[in-house]
Amino acid sequence: MFKKRIGPDIHKGEGNSSGASGCPDIWELESGDIAVIGLRKTSEFLGLLPEGAGCGPDEEIVVLPRSLIKQASKDISKLH
Repeated sequence: MFKKRIGPDIHKGEGNSSGASGCPDIWELESGDIAVIGLRKTSEFLGLLPEGAGCGPDEEIVVLPRSLIKQASKDISKLH
């Protein structure tokens, strides 16, 4: 199911987890899809979504730190 981590292991080096249970993280799945683990913010952000954006009943809005996305950008650019 989980193939490989995309970006750094936030728990190693200078990274610190922003959540109590070990998030955030980005993973490539064996299917090629991407899974993200982040802070759940659906209830806080749902009413603030811009026009044309939506979040279905089976979806969540999650937040990942900008620093994680920047560090993962090299791995993300290699996805094909």
